[in-house]
Amino acid sequence: MNSSLGRRQFLNIAGGALSASAFLALAGCGSSGAGSSTSSAAPASSATFAGPFVLGFDQEFPPYGYIGDDGNPTGFDIDLATAVCEMEGWEFKPTPINWDSKDAMLNSGQITCIWNGLTIEGREKDYAFTDAYMENRQVVVVRSDSGITSLADLAGKNVVTQTDSAAYYLLVDGGAQADLGASFAKLDTIGDYNTGFMMLGQGSYDAIAVDYPVAVFNIGDKTDEYAMLDESLNSEHFGIGFALGSEALAAKVEADLQKLDAEGKVEEICNKYAGQGVSYTAWCLPKA
Repeated sequence: MNSSLGRRQFLNIAGGALSASAFLALAGCGSSGAGSSTSSAAPASSATFAGPFVLGFDQEFPPYGYIGDDGNPTGFDIDLATAVCEMEGWEFKPTPINWDSKDAMLNSGQITCIWNGLTIEGREKDYAFTDAYMENRQVVVVRSDSGITSLADLAGKNVVTQTDSAAYYLLVDGGAQADLGASFAKLDTIGDYNTGFMMLGQGSYDAIAVDYPVAVFNIGDKTDEYAMLDESLNSEHFGIGFALGSEALAAKVEADLQKLDAEGKVEEICNKYAGQGVSYTAWCLPKA
């Protein structure tokens, strides 16, 4: 396991257990990855940026960013970015990346930003972030017939999560749920959640720790196979990460999202992915 901070990392943050109903009632939110590499490209400012807008995303992170059945990039964040680029007249280039290489690609100018369910907490000094636009939480999914109904029931169980994920860093030493993680028989990591759910279904693991929308996406109509625990591991916030020095461009994109929200476009996109765990009630970007 790479010891550098990575995918949606979330260290030393209050991780109080939130019920599913409490999460949906949340009305707003405030507003670590690997340390930034030395940039070889000048950061883009809103005054000089003319595109193309190259969005780096994890192609196996539905519903925020993934490859659709037609072979094209799709997802909630992809649609938001498409709308921003249409507003600005920028050429849009959604680009699947190796998540472990995201910082090197951003700081060398190969991608314009990281826009794919990127957790802000613990990364505030590593990126030029927009304000938080979505609230997320880490949850636990089990087999419906497992008899596991609470986080406490996970003691002595085999649990899996994605490599370099927020859930992983919550559950290991230094994380807000380290005591819970220490109670497991083992905590393993796997490269992608699709494989993790397959192994959960096969009985290789008792539970999987995962982002809420990804859990909803993978459960789908298979509620006879999978169940999500009511208790959450934490609450966190997603932002769009630009290279340090690109604060003006980040502010421009943030303002565009506020305009799209005022026009009803954000709620429209949220509703498009409602069946995959996206809710407009979790949208928390301050109004313009």
